[in-house]
Amino acid sequence: MTDAVEQALAVVEEADVLVVATPVFRGSYTGLFKRFFDLIGQDTLTDKPVLLAATGGSQRHALVIDHQIRPLFSFFQARTLPLGVYATDKDFVERDLSDQALIERAKRALPLLELTRNARHSAAERMLTV
Repeated sequence: MTDAVEQALAVVEEADVLVVATPVFRGSYTGLFKRFFDLIGQDTLTDKPVLLAATGGSQRHALVIDHQIRPLFSFFQARTLPLGVYATDKDFVERDLSDQALIERAKRALPLLELTRNARHSAAERMLTV
């Protein structure tokens, strides 16, 4: 394993929250996405807040978040937000999100991440004082 990969794994394992995103390939996340998370320590994501996101060529793949990505992070016992963000190529103009409803959905997810992160830290502090 290269130093760059080991550093990337450490960043993910030590993060307070994660926003994970993948393009959809043949109805699921990409092999590279899966390979990266195969290298993550099994217990390092326990209770970690995670926002799930994906991009695809059409709305037909929008359920990839709930049917493919969420079960992967359930394996890690991560705290996936109930809100996911899915976008298609039509939602972008020159690499910028242009669909207002999608922008609002993404904005709603950010405070949820913060609330979940704070709840995680509060629970850890309570455990330390017991």
